[in-house]
Amino acid sequence: MPEPTASIAQHYHERTKYDPRTINTKSKPLDWEQQPIPFKEYKIGTAFDLKAYLPETPDSLPNNATEAWWQRLSRLLFCSYGLTGLIPMLGEPHYLRAAPSAGGLYPAELYLVSRGTPMLPAGLYNYQARSHSLVHFWESDIWTKLQVACFWQPVLENTQLALVVTGVFQRSAWRYQDRAYRRIFLDSGHLLGNIELASAINDYRPHLIGSFMDDAINQLLYLDTEQEGAIAVIPLADLLEVKQNLPLTKTIFPAPTQTTYPHIPDGQLLNYLHEATKLAIEPSAKVNWKLGASDGQRTDKYNFPFCLKVSTEMSPIDWGDRLEGLENTVLKRRSTRAYSGTALTLEELKALLDFTYQPSHYSDQGLDGSPDYFDLSLVETFIAASSVTGLEEGCYYYAPKAQELRQIRFKSFRKELHFLCLGQELGRDAAAVLFHTADLKAAIDQYGDRVYRYLHLDAGHLGQRLNLAAIRLGLGVSGIGGFFDDQVNEVLGIPVDEAVLYITTLGRPQSQ
Repeated sequence: MPEPTASIAQHYHERTKYDPRTINTKSKPLDWEQQPIPFKEYKIGTAFDLKAYLPETPDSLPNNATEAWWQRLSRLLFCSYGLTGLIPMLGEPHYLRAAPSAGGLYPAELYLVSRGTPMLPAGLYNYQARSHSLVHFWESDIWTKLQVACFWQPVLENTQLALVVTGVFQRSAWRYQDRAYRRIFLDSGHLLGNIELASAINDYRPHLIGSFMDDAINQLLYLDTEQEGAIAVIPLADLLEVKQNLPLTKTIFPAPTQTTYPHIPDGQLLNYLHEATKLAIEPSAKVNWKLGASDGQRTDKYNFPFCLKVSTEMSPIDWGDRLEGLENTVLKRRSTRAYSGTALTLEELKALLDFTYQPSHYSDQGLDGSPDYFDLSLVETFIAASSVTGLEEGCYYYAPKAQELRQIRFKSFRKELHFLCLGQELGRDAAAVLFHTADLKAAIDQYGDRVYRYLHLDAGHLGQRLNLAAIRLGLGVSGIGGFFDDQVNEVLGIPVDEAVLYITTLGRPQSQ
């Protein structure tokens, strides 16, 4: 059980760990008739159809400036969260989206706030993925309210559009109960990864804001806060406008830590943690958003003496002319359902790590060389290599600054990985399994309990880059949010103070 002095985020993390001794007693049968619909509908509002602005081919040229503007926005939204496939089912088909989601539940919603442009009147819009349209559900100049709610973040002074990502809690909690909070933020991190890359394709630069007055944003969007809450605000700088090529700023600042709280029954942990990690409405609060020289800077850890070290430096993945290969990869991405068990090559693993962790290597191709995260210095990466040609079996720490793998345990982990991933064959048959972790106590000491959101968002963001790199190379990839938390550390030799955030399995897909 959690320590009595643990903060609410630590308490939540301990309470929602899967344990092999209790997992079967805590699981509840699913009521399929109560499964939430993963789409939000508005009975009033003006619809802006975006389908006409999806080019037949990525190199299709618009006819005029107006069409070019709409084409860029349409492609950005479609590549971020659009419907890219469906699975026929009795009744309503199951739709697949550009961003992966645990259980296909898609808990995130995507809103657009317009300051007022010649193309898009001021007000609030919801992205309707099912029809690929924007519904203008509130017509008003609310940009100043957005600025206040974001503590006057300076990027908002010079931009005209902003995305807001929210989470609809019950969509995921219906299946995963209290632990769903982790998955909601991982899924939203996948979406942030897509927004980053889709923005680069379409000449936008997204600037992340994680510190905002939650209820001010919720009120701005007219959300039912018992059902839905804001997760991230993302001003979109238009890189075709000189004045919007803006300097980088901080994405977050320290928040309170709560160590006194009542007994929280099962089923109420998710909502309690979300409420506890909100930032209060303080219109007069002053925040220094200027980026410091050391903000978010990574430092490599776990440099054990005499351990095997393997360089991961290599040539970047080629994403094609005008990033055509990236757009195609986003739209055809699917989570792998089964692996063949055959090996990856070390060069393939290096390529996956290079795209995920070394974005500066891709600036020559038109990608952002320094994309926004909340604080990547808090997230660590470990890799269990089961079958990688040219790499000894074992568990490795990945040092992104040094660009090398450092072996911390040597043995075959296939059997243990099958167990750690709740008996999923993906863990057993993958060639390599990547673990994102964080020292949760240290992170909370730095940023307060709200950091629990940021850790999972950043892990999901990294996971999406892994997804896309793997698909580009013709490999299989699938994220896993359900695992035996403590046993991962014990089996792989990962330090006990590293909380496991996310698992990504990598391998060769089983032929159908």
